[in-house]
Amino acid sequence: MNKHLIILLILLLTLLGAFQWSVQSQQSMNILIDSLNKESVPYISAEELEWRLASENIVLLDTRSKAEYDVSHIATAIYVGEKPSEEIIRNLPKNPEAIILYCSLGVRSEDVGEQLLDMEIENVYNLYGGIFHWKNQGKTVVSPSGEATEKVHAYSKIWGVWLKNAEKVY
Repeated sequence: MNKHLIILLILLLTLLGAFQWSVQSQQSMNILIDSLNKESVPYISAEELEWRLASENIVLLDTRSKAEYDVSHIATAIYVGEKPSEEIIRNLPKNPEAIILYCSLGVRSEDVGEQLLDMEIENVYNLYGGIFHWKNQGKTVVSPSGEATEKVHAYSKIWGVWLKNAEKVY
């Protein structure tokens, strides 16, 4: 075999391995999310959220800790924390087409979503895979000053393994 063909084969095998790892990693993340969430709050995908943010009256709620939010968040997100008070919820913008929540992977946001549903608030959705999946999909997050950033709070070293496409901050 000539040298160019061998190099091409090595390149193709490397790309195939990387693609397979990426698919397996996403499948593992899906299994993790499915094992931790009850799906009591309907999911919305990163792609659908991006589309809806550009075209609809959406309220986006960040249900992570203040330290996580202060590293970066999805633009337009309102910080409410992990256990928002009824007063915070009552003071949210009125009559949105949807309320979409997120956290790191979607577990804490599901808990807050259940709280909203218990208060008979409608059109509540949970961002599938949270900010980790959002950023892994190449979507933008912003710093507290509103500038795009690659930094995302990874919650912990254990949970941070699911954040692939960002500069991890702990």
